[in-house]
Amino acid sequence: MGKKSWQASTTTVGRGTVRAIPDLIRVTLSVESRAETVAAAYGRAGDRVTAVVTALRAAGVNDADMATSGLSVRTETVYTDQGRSEISGYLATTGLSIALRDGTGTEPADTVAAAVTAGGDDVRLGGLTRGVADPEPLLARARDAAFDDAKAKAEQYAARAGVALGAVLQITEDTATPLPRAYDISAEMEAPMLMAKASSPVPVVPGETEIGAMVRVTWALD
Repeated sequence: MGKKSWQASTTTVGRGTVRAIPDLIRVTLSVESRAETVAAAYGRAGDRVTAVVTALRAAGVNDADMATSGLSVRTETVYTDQGRSEISGYLATTGLSIALRDGTGTEPADTVAAAVTAGGDDVRLGGLTRGVADPEPLLARARDAAFDDAKAKAEQYAARAGVALGAVLQITEDTATPLPRAYDISAEMEAPMLMAKASSPVPVVPGETEIGAMVRVTWALD
């Protein structure tokens, strides 16, 4: 029976991060319309969404960068002095997600303000997320940096152990990359401002965003 071969190895984890100025901003908003009947609430919500979409188109937002979701109509109730609940009206709600890209000719703050003004007091602003329209070139740079980081660690360990770093035996990329952090615009606005017409647009500062990669590499030790 032959002697079982054994290969000495070391495994290191490398991380790489690339910073970039976002060229894509995703905004979520909703429309909440109240009325005395289901049909009236539904129709009012439809009118408000149509007005918002029209304003967004005028600001240079393409239809492909807008999507509605979550249409619902529910009853609203109040309690009488006798403790009974009575229907006081109906609330129609729908959501709208918007992607604001560079090159539309309109500042993101002005686009959001136009949407809020068009929808009136029925509009509720949700979150704002910064991102990059085409992250692949940046992700490639982050992967290169992650591999270099893993190799530098492996070379350090090999030198300390008095051995030579050999061939790569395995490479595994960690796909659990953190998502861009959402910026809640409502955190910096009082409740009445969220429902008011946007006569003064709230500035949208893009700042920087990070794209990261993490890789696990196993190396032979010679």
